[in-house]
Amino acid sequence: MKKADMNSVEIARLAGVSRSTVSRVINNYTNVPEKTRDKVMKVIKQYNYFPNVSAQVLAGKRARTIGLFLVAPGHVSSDILTNMMIVSVIEDASAYGYYVLTHIIRDAKDAETIKNVKEIFFQRRIDGGIFIGAATHEPFIEELIDEGFIVGVVDQVHPEATQSNRIVTNFNNESGMKQAVAYLTGLGHTKIGVINGDMNRLSGPTKYEGFLKAMKLCGLEVNPDWVLAGSFHEQSGYESIHAFLRTEVERPTAIIAANDSVAFGAIRALKENGLQVPDDMSIIGFDDHALSEKHHPALTTVRVEFSDMLKQLTSILIAKIEQPTDDIRQITLDCSLVIRNSCKRV
Repeated sequence: MKKADMNSVEIARLAGVSRSTVSRVINNYTNVPEKTRDKVMKVIKQYNYFPNVSAQVLAGKRARTIGLFLVAPGHVSSDILTNMMIVSVIEDASAYGYYVLTHIIRDAKDAETIKNVKEIFFQRRIDGGIFIGAATHEPFIEELIDEGFIVGVVDQVHPEATQSNRIVTNFNNESGMKQAVAYLTGLGHTKIGVINGDMNRLSGPTKYEGFLKAMKLCGLEVNPDWVLAGSFHEQSGYESIHAFLRTEVERPTAIIAANDSVAFGAIRALKENGLQVPDDMSIIGFDDHALSEKHHPALTTVRVEFSDMLKQLTSILIAKIEQPTDDIRQITLDCSLVIRNSCKRV
């Protein structure tokens, strides 16, 4: 028998003991004579035997694995922020001795896709899961939470009926938008536009609502022509600006993008149309991911600490897996403006 095919029955035969004795040794029961334990352990080490995970789960043990599910219709390999978040969760989980099973959900409305995701939970292949990119209300996630699985969701708030197995995280997007608008008005801008994010996700509407409140606080009118639809990807910023520049509408002097990727796309579209940032238009992003400082021009943006947020989320998720509690956990992090070179005084 190959080492890879070794099982507890064969270990028992080679050690000259019963299968139940092997099980007691593996589970570190105290009612096994030391001599017998040594004999079984010698065979286990010789054949590099590890218990089957499914068998351990059936015995009530944890898989020591969490799921990381990215709801993303496009390719994520080129998105530096998404990659940072994946690596952050893996690093944080590894520090606790947990593995991370990752999966990309291309279409959250596809029945077969969602069936496969649910099976991962119901088969106990993971002890809990983290979802990034989910809509504000995602029925299949609600079902998993109702079934008692421990779930962490990025970019959500608790519903009215809170559950202790639901952990949510978000940022103070209203504060971030207020800082961005106040900075632009301080530079003399009164004609300010916005490229929105995905309005099905919490940060989409909360950023836009924050923009509206900030404009009102500064005594500025919101021009509907300067409210551009988008998502949270670079291509949406590029397409939004390209479409806007094809109109004959007066241009704003500044635009706030839903995130840095959208800002990069907007800057690329402006350059292709012969316009420079910040000489012809000022741009502010939102996130401050790794490329923002290195971009040309270096991007003024609202910094959010994704790594800190994910570290907290992962640690709370694992803590609840190991010791379930009734406390309700919601992580809300503040934002701060980072001033660079993509805005100018008018």
